[in-house]
Amino acid sequence: MKLKKMFKNFGLEKIQLGPKWASAEISFQTPDRDAAWELYIEMLTRIVTQPLPVEAGDEKTALDSVYSLFPTSREILRRRGRGAIQFSKVAVPVLNQVVRAFTAKWHQESLAGAFDEETKRKEFREELEALQEELRNYNRMLAKIADVEDLTDLERVEGK
Repeated sequence: MKLKKMFKNFGLEKIQLGPKWASAEISFQTPDRDAAWELYIEMLTRIVTQPLPVEAGDEKTALDSVYSLFPTSREILRRRGRGAIQFSKVAVPVLNQVVRAFTAKWHQESLAGAFDEETKRKEFREELEALQEELRNYNRMLAKIADVEDLTDLERVEGK
């Protein structure tokens, strides 16, 4: 399958790839599947794919959890090495184009005291919900790459 088509199939159309990479064929080997499984489990158990109810949670902690995808992904990539190069072609654009846009904005906002203001907390949670939808799509992609049953929506309430 072509890399760009794979992103599209999982609702990640906004990922931009250079012409060479957009049309590149991609297939996953055991190291790629193992790396995808590791990140899939990390994401499945974090706020990046789980709801943050209005009456619960803390915005700064949620932001830190989203940011933690960077060191977690880097560690998986380092440990799995060159054998997981196909996985890196998926993970790196998601981190750089989806996650980084959110964390860069909200890190600055957080430093400026945004989480002390109700309107900013509400804005953060709305943007977090949009990010979570994209990252649930990414998590579904990781399950496919890992060749495991997708549990992303295991606990999702109908209509949410």
